[in-house]
Amino acid sequence: MHLSSVLVGLLLGASSLVAQQEMPEESPMSPKEDAIEQLLSERESPEAMQKAIAAARALKISEQAILEARFLFHVDRAEDKEIAALLPEFLAFKDKFKLNDSEIFAGLDDWLAVTEYVQALAALEKGDKDGFKQHITEAFWLSPQQGVAFAPHIDRIRMMDAMKSVRIDFKKDYKDTLTGKPVSLGAILGDKKGLLLHFWSPWSEECEATIADFLITADYLAANNVAAVSILPETSAKVIADAKTMLAAAERKISGSWIVDSEKNSISALLKVQSVPSVVLVSSDGSILFNGHPTDEKFWGSLEKINPNIVRPEMRDGD
Repeated sequence: MHLSSVLVGLLLGASSLVAQQEMPEESPMSPKEDAIEQLLSERESPEAMQKAIAAARALKISEQAILEARFLFHVDRAEDKEIAALLPEFLAFKDKFKLNDSEIFAGLDDWLAVTEYVQALAALEKGDKDGFKQHITEAFWLSPQQGVAFAPHIDRIRMMDAMKSVRIDFKKDYKDTLTGKPVSLGAILGDKKGLLLHFWSPWSEECEATIADFLITADYLAANNVAAVSILPETSAKVIADAKTMLAAAERKISGSWIVDSEKNSISALLKVQSVPSVVLVSSDGSILFNGHPTDEKFWGSLEKINPNIVRPEMRDGD
């Protein structure tokens, strides 16, 4: 479960419990209640969200409740930069929060915790790690139950700190998953500007569900000067056989390179890969630009640093 679904679930779970206590299930919804529900549940697009906000304002729903809904909208879409941009509005409400106007918070501490969380993300956007640590620590203190939602940001910072001293050995040989022949990461990189390491397993349901999307991404990156290689962290004959079966069943042409990690001095251990799918973006000098989950918005930002022409899938024409 990603940050967005955790935090939205925690906040909406608490608010729905309050709602159930206040209103019998069989009671019909008023226009205002219907507008609030639409406001809190809208995730389709920024345009749809603006339409829901306009409807809420027409029914005199409080700006505090609208701000809460906008926050959830960006959280659920993993848009850290947009969340950070809400900071002035959160600070404006910091001392005038009204529990009766809230649609998602059970108490003042929950509101203050999210305000600290927004401040932490704003500090992170500025590269202020001390400020991030200060505000995220306060957010934990104010609302420990939301800690599971705050933790991924801390993990990401600690991971990137650990990656600063790592350099990839492009000369080391690995075994090709499909042919068994030796191949080096340098040969896979060739003259391209970057190399995407995609850690996967045929035993992972998420990897199985997203393999088609990855193949499309690998083709797209190859056309934009970034090579892609998929790495099996497990080295057993069984997992290799299952990997071949899964790739043979793929509906698309197999894109990129596919290798098996080494048993000794493995690259997955070097890069602290603990779950799959994970992706690591490596520059042509062997330094690490990104290490994390493929859905992290920072991943696409890192790719754009290698080639400004690379954009996120949902922003491409025709996709």
